[in-house]
Parts: sequence; structure tokens; C-alpha cells
Amino acid sequence: MASRIRIAALGLPLLALGGAISWASTGAPTPPSAGKPKRIVSINLCADQLVLALADREQIAGVTRNATDAEMSGEAAKARGLPVLKNSAEQILAIDPDLIIGMPASRSAPMRALKGHSYNLLDLETANTVDEIYVSIRQTAAAVGHPERGDALVARMQAQLAGIGRPGGGKVAAYYQRRGFMTGTGTLIDDLMRRMGLVNLAAKLGKPPLSQLSIEEMVAARPDYLIVESATDKVADQGTEMLHHPALAGIPRISIPQAWTVCGSPAYVDAARGMARQLARFQDRTHAR
Repeated sequence: MASRIRIAALGLPLLALGGAISWASTGAPTPPSAGKPKRIVSINLCADQLVLALADREQIAGVTRNATDAEMSGEAAKARGLPVLKNSAEQILAIDPDLIIGMPASRSAPMRALKGHSYNLLDLETANTVDEIYVSIRQTAAAVGHPERGDALVARMQAQLAGIGRPGGGKVAAYYQRRGFMTGTGTLIDDLMRRMGLVNLAAKLGKPPLSQLSIEEMVAARPDYLIVESATDKVADQGTEMLHHPALAGIPRISIPQAWTVCGSPAYVDAARGMARQLARFQDRTHAR
């Protein structure tokens, strides 16, 4: 059965931040080795991005296969050349990591297959707000042995977001995806929209975190902006084709890469900046008329 340890051993009282490191073992847990971990394995795309942002490259012994995909990860460039895992328990056994990080790690398929083996695990919670991103950053930084990097990254993100302000001006926006899916409240996208001063159409319509809205319903709702994934800027399949229907042509679009929003990561700031730049262009055009 998994046992919990005192996080103070890693240099930061993470229990106060809402997280913990646990040992996955059916026997007695083994204390973590002294000093910084030297063989860190990430078994989740979102964990990949935090590890890549905060650990030394030589500390990283494995990341997921999506870590190098620029459409999925905001840290893809840093992942190139690192060992890539294939969701394999055998690979983890061969690496013999001194720290495994996931969202969560303990309930992942590889760790279930490794029942009976003892590893230091960092179970991260899914981040649906920027404040939760800060918690994950600080937890990860402490676990990889660089707590000061976590504090510095959080401070930098806070300063950058403060500089952006709330350029949305209370306008209504819909995060519209392939096949008419719309993202609602309680999500990272919703948090980003509110931070940018936008009203989420899904909230206005009382929709759940994920719903479908037809083209006719979207036109009738009359949002001021559509927020779309940049991968859908061109028609690639039937799912993206509906986003280019002539009935939607009159709604201004804010296009941002999925890699900036798929996970709670430092790329949240990139998404905010990208949205702010496009909002500014729309406002300039309005003033020029």
C-alpha cells in the first residue's frame, strides 16, 4: 500500500501546498536518496512540461512520447534528444528512476504494472487555474531539487500576466473546437478567458465543462469572439471543416496553439500573450473605422 512521506525532506513543506510525494510499494518504503534526484522519469504530458522547465537536463531519464510534439507540448524543443518512454513498465524497470512524476503517477498504467516495486512518486493534481499551476510548479521544483527555480518561475509568470492586464473588456468569447465542442467553466481555458477580461459564452449559456453547440446555435448566441486552436486554421477533416462555415465568417477569431492550453504549465503565459496581441489588433481595427 502506498505510504506518504514528509516533504520537508525535499526542502519545501509541500503538504501545505496541497500535494505530497508518496512511495509506491507493497512492502516497507525506502527513504529517498540524499541530494537531488539523478534519474527523473515523467509519465504524463503535463508533468513532462514541468520537469523540462525546472530540472537539469542531465537529471531527466525519460519523458513521454508526446513531449517532443510541438502541437501538444509547450516545452517540445527542450525534450528533443531525451529518452522517450512508450508507457512501458519494462522501460521504467531498466531506468530504475529515483523519482517518477505524473498526474497522478500512482494510478498510471506503468505503475500499476509495477506493483511490488518501490519508487519515489510525485502525484500532481490537474491544474485548472493559474493558481493551481503555481502549486504544481512549486511542487515539481522542490521534488527535482530546485525549489528556487519554482519560486522564480512563478514570480516571472505573475509579473508577465500583470503586464498583460485584462484586454477583453467584458466581451463574450467561445472556445470552439472540432465538431462543435465548446469548453465551459471549471477549466483552464475558462480561467484564462476570465483572466483576460473575457466572458465565457459557455458560462453565459449555463453549459457544462464540455458541450456541443451547433453552428446555428453559435450564430444565434452572437459571441464577440471565437477562440480556436491554431491547428484548425486550415480545413484538415470534417471536424475542422465546420469551423470554416460561412455562417461563422463574421465572428472575429483568436487563434492559439493547443500546446499552450492542453496542460497547466508555464505556457499559460504564452496563451495569454497571444490572446492579448490578437485582441489588440481587433480593437485597433475597430478604432480605425
